[in-house]
This record gives sequence, C-alpha cells and structure tokens, in this order.
Amino acid sequence: KKTVVGWYVDANYAGHGYVRTVDGTITIFDAPDAGTNIEQGTYPSAINNAGIIAGFYVDETAVVHGFERAASGMITTFDVPGASSTVGSSIDTAGDIAGYYMDGSGVFHGFIRSHKKGEITTFDVPGAGEASGEGTFISVINATRATTGQYRDAGNCNHGFVRVASGTITTFDAPGAGKGQYQGTSAWTINAAGDIAGVYVDANTASHGFVRTAAGTLTAFDAPGAGTALGQGTTAGAINKNGFITGWYIDASNVQHGFVRDPIGDVTTFDVPGAGTGTYQGTVPEAINNAGVIAGYYADPSGIYHGFLQTK
Repeated sequence: KKTVVGWYVDANYAGHGYVRTVDGTITIFDAPDAGTNIEQGTYPSAINNAGIIAGFYVDETAVVHGFERAASGMITTFDVPGASSTVGSSIDTAGDIAGYYMDGSGVFHGFIRSHKKGEITTFDVPGAGEASGEGTFISVINATRATTGQYRDAGNCNHGFVRVASGTITTFDAPGAGKGQYQGTSAWTINAAGDIAGVYVDANTASHGFVRTAAGTLTAFDAPGAGTALGQGTTAGAINKNGFITGWYIDASNVQHGFVRDPIGDVTTFDVPGAGTGTYQGTVPEAINNAGVIAGYYADPSGIYHGFLQTK
C-alpha cells in the first residue's frame, strides 16, 4: 500500500501525527495527554498493513510514553513497567509493537508488546552497558517477530544485534566499524526474510551503509558522492522483501541526497525537486515498500521540511 505515516512540527515546535492515504487524504491526530510545547507532542514511528500505528508521545511534563493507534482512530497509550520513558519504534503484521525504554537510572532496554493482550516482554542484549545512556535499542520488528537494532556497550560504542522470536540473540559488527565512543554498528531495518540493513561509523566518524543476509553475510557499501569526513557518508534506512534498500548520504559539502540500492548492489541516487543544497538540506528517504515506492522528507533552501513519495 502507499499509505504514509509520519509527524509534523507546528509553530510552537510541538509534534503531531498524520496518516496520508493513497488518494492523498491526510488525517491528523494527537495522543491523549500529548504536550503542546517545544519538543512535546505525538510522534508516530510505523504502520502495518492493517493500518495500526505505533509510536510515542511526550506529555506536558516531558515524559515519553508509547501508543498504539487502531485503523479506526482509537488510541491506546502504554508504559513499560518501571520505565521513566517508553518509545514504540516499530509494529509487525500482527500488531505487536517493539521498542525501547529507559529506566530510572538512564539505562535503555528493549521490549515487545503483544497486540492481543498488551503483555510486555523486556530484554537486554548481552554486552550492553549498564550506565546512563547505554543499553539496548530496538529499531524494527518484522513479520516473524524478529527484532533488530543496536546495543551500546560500557564504552558507548554501538554493536548490531538480531533477536529471533524464540529469544535467541546474535550480535555482529561491520568490518571497518570504529570502536570508539558513538562509533560502531547500528542495525536500522529488517525484512521478512531476515535481511538487515543499517549503518556503521568508522574510526574517522564517517558513516557507511551495510546489508547483512539472514545467513550472516555482511556487505558494506557507499553511495557515489558520499563524503568521508566527520558526520558525512551513507546511511541505509529501509529494506523491502526483495532486497531493495533506500536511505541517504551526506556529501563533502554536508548536503543530503537520497539513494536506492538494488539486490545486485547497484546504487542509484536522487534528489527531490525543490530540495535545498545548503548544509544539512536536501533529500532523506526513510521507507520503501515491497513495490519499491519510497517515502521520506526533504529540506528546502529555507530549511523547511516537506514530505515526498516517489513512485516507480
């Protein structure tokens, strides 16, 4: 389907959720108790084929809570027991929500919330740090209830992981990934076959894309024109069932551009018409469906953000 979910920021810098259907109709929504001031509000993260949305909202006291929005529009909010903040980051075909939460000591942990009963299972990746800002972060859950993401160790270095439905966890690092603070490997997306895509940060703090097959073979890649300095490089943001990957790269002038990589490894770059060419302006694809339709946002020459949909 070509339904898009996301959020926008109003003049008070508060977030609001929206759903855009295939005919272009946009429905705006807010979670109950969402704040209306700067950095508060409602932030959807994902939608499944049944139209159920997962995300999080920030209340007027700056506390973060998870939510589920049914296709009918009914919103259910939730918190992981003992959490000081709860972030719903992904939803599978059954409506189960995966994400991460922060405890009272500032340490992060992963969770999966059952759609049918609302039961919450928490877990930590072995090797995850136990100090403030460290821990386990889930990015995505797929149709087989496998989750992927990254864990941050005691040195604040990131490492990738995949956890299958049975609970078995496998960790991995991309060759060339740096070992310093906030360097390393971060898994951002997993398809139904178990193929994972994401980004690793090298010792120079430049980013590179990677794809890891379900069998464990990991291939690194860079978009043509990607910069190699601090904060520049390639990020793989989403992968579909056919192995097509979309994401963005930052060039040597710190401008953002979109790309799509096919299963053979060929990379095609693109820019949305009207995208700015200034520092940190440009095109940022964030999702690709199984038909190859890409959704994301772009920043214009004034630094204002707009959504886009690229059809095949």
